[in-house]
Amino acid sequence: MASVRLPASASRRRLAAQRSRLAAALLGGGLPALQLLSPALAQPPAAAPASSASAGSVAAPVVAPSVAAPTVAAKTPVLPPALSAVATPDPRTLQPPTPAEARAIAKEAWLYAYAPLQGYQTFWNQTQNPAFGGYVGGFNRFRHYSRLNTPADTDIVTPNNDTPYSWAWLDLRAEPIVLELPAVAAPRYYVNQWFDLYTHNFAYTGVRATGRQAGRYLFVGPSWNGTVPAGINGVYRAETDFVGTLTRTQLNGPNDIAALQAIQAQFRLIPLSTYSRTTPPPAAQAVAWPAWDAKAAEGIGFIGYLNALLPFMPAVPSEQAMRARFARIGIGAGRPFDPARLDPATRAAIEAGVADAAQALKTKALAQTSSRGFFGTRQELGPDYLTYRSMGAMLGIYGNSDAEAIYASQQTGPDGQLLDGRRKWVLRFPAGQLPPVSEFWSITMYTLPQRLLSPNPINRYSIGDRTPGLRYGADGSLEIVLQAENPGPAKASNWLPAPAGPFFFVARLYGPKQAVLSGAWKLPARLEVK
Repeated sequence: MASVRLPASASRRRLAAQRSRLAAALLGGGLPALQLLSPALAQPPAAAPASSASAGSVAAPVVAPSVAAPTVAAKTPVLPPALSAVATPDPRTLQPPTPAEARAIAKEAWLYAYAPLQGYQTFWNQTQNPAFGGYVGGFNRFRHYSRLNTPADTDIVTPNNDTPYSWAWLDLRAEPIVLELPAVAAPRYYVNQWFDLYTHNFAYTGVRATGRQAGRYLFVGPSWNGTVPAGINGVYRAETDFVGTLTRTQLNGPNDIAALQAIQAQFRLIPLSTYSRTTPPPAAQAVAWPAWDAKAAEGIGFIGYLNALLPFMPAVPSEQAMRARFARIGIGAGRPFDPARLDPATRAAIEAGVADAAQALKTKALAQTSSRGFFGTRQELGPDYLTYRSMGAMLGIYGNSDAEAIYASQQTGPDGQLLDGRRKWVLRFPAGQLPPVSEFWSITMYTLPQRLLSPNPINRYSIGDRTPGLRYGADGSLEIVLQAENPGPAKASNWLPAPAGPFFFVARLYGPKQAVLSGAWKLPARLEVK
């Protein structure tokens, strides 16, 4: 079948270059989020090797065999219109805010920026910081892990201990990227979760979303218009020029590592020009990404970091008025920001707004017990999406959307105090009330305030339906013991060791059934054992 031509649009390379130049100067002084499309399928040209790394190191490219295109009905794709960049308001035309206005704008803007900047921490470390243990090696390549996480893994907070990760970041400015996936036999689970710079989950591929058959999927940036080649199963439009994936692949014990690695090696990222054997476009301009400084990013310095990201995050129509408000305190794509140049009253007001927003977010996040509604597209998060995506970033960034997995968390006791491993806790599932899932479930222990896996003498960081040797009560109930002290031989099989101090735990429900999605099933409350 013939390739399909998308609506024409000029100057996308010029726009990308402008965005790069804007970002390089910083810190020195309604588009649908997802549309899955199925063009006509024909055998595509053989693709060149794609970059991949594995086993916890940045390795040379891994050449995996091409997969055969699955047989599906041919359809004509209709890509949503490209997202046009919104001009940054001229600062000279903006009316200076009053202190009260500056405080209110800063409160809103800090909340807006929180999730993108928490995501930028991971983005910068993995793509720009070779000294970082989780360095991926740049863009458009995978880094695979073939083991489960341990306390030494600090790429992100609340890492899971169920499925080894594969990380990749795509630079979509110059051209789209083709994702090639292998056929994966049941019952192994895998998911490619795709998020943009907002941290919105804009696309999914994997067992649940696209099936177990092999396939090829095209990822395009916000301003790209071009030809979708034959052999592509779906096209995903991102709202931002850079996107990432946190891919999870099920590992069934140490003897399964070789099989896991064989599957991971077939997750391939291929530039569109390589895939279609056409002349590559000019490379996108290099970006001088600002080094990550958590203290600055969570204070008034968030403005400089946000300004560095905005050139690659074109404003969606629903946020244009919001961006215009933000401009009054110095926020805009490519604008340099120096808090020392603010008048004292304005600076104090912005800092007060930041403090207001941080306290409000922390208070609300600590009261949450489920991830429902925290992760997804802008539309899925609803009208208060800024709060929900921020809570998701605070409690465990890059969580899956509800349809893929639900996360339930408990971090305080009945007295409102943080859970503490020096006390003795039990999580009891009555008979017939185990988590209703189609895949599997687990409970993982984390330290506070670090939100990382908790070191312990038996090296057990999670427990769940795949844990060997769990002991059930005579009535079919299941009790999970949560404490720092070893509970003794009779209960050790069901012990999830806690730190000797503050902790919280997260239940992960992969493939949640309707009872979970509707809220009819809830994680039982932890009980203290006196």
